[in-house]
Amino acid sequence: MKNKINVIIVDDHIILRAGLKQVLSETGDIQVIAEAGTAHEAIQHCRLLDVDVLLLDISLPDRSGIEALTWIKKERPETAVLILSMHKEDQYAMHALKAGAAGYLCKQSAADELVNALYVVAAGKKYISPTVVDILAKQVTGEGEKALHERLSKREYQTLIMITSGLSVSQIAKKLSLSAKTVSMYRARLLEKMQLKHNAELTHYAIKHHLVE
Repeated sequence: MKNKINVIIVDDHIILRAGLKQVLSETGDIQVIAEAGTAHEAIQHCRLLDVDVLLLDISLPDRSGIEALTWIKKERPETAVLILSMHKEDQYAMHALKAGAAGYLCKQSAADELVNALYVVAAGKKYISPTVVDILAKQVTGEGEKALHERLSKREYQTLIMITSGLSVSQIAKKLSLSAKTVSMYRARLLEKMQLKHNAELTHYAIKHHLVE
């Protein structure tokens, strides 16, 4: 590992970024090389800078953190992405990990866990918080019932988020480099799996479960 761990902080709240930067500056071997308030800025930084770990907020003003994560892992697979979220971990953690995240932190516990989590993911390992471990254990043993969106594949979940963010089938197809027919197939599958009938019900579900802002 390099002498310094290069980190980019991505969050649309300037005060939170400043707080995280202060915590990391006290370690001596972690340096924040850039900050971003949108997914677009984060992607641009990843293209231009030598980053080891990306601290990525899951809720960004221009697109979801999951969508940004998917792009970053495709273009820069060597970059470890540590997801930050205000939401309950069981709503997002599994999808983030399936999409390639190296770890998942709830912002309420970030100050206590952040430095250790960064060291872990910078070393090429996964950081799984105690809450996520409990979720995984319950899924393996069959305890607890999965939320409807947890039944979706990675691509179906991406389609769900984009539909409920207001994108059309053609816009989704362009973003994912797929045909409109393929996107329509994913839409039909996710509607069936979630036992819903149309986009309005999808949007209501996504808002209720805090999948979109």
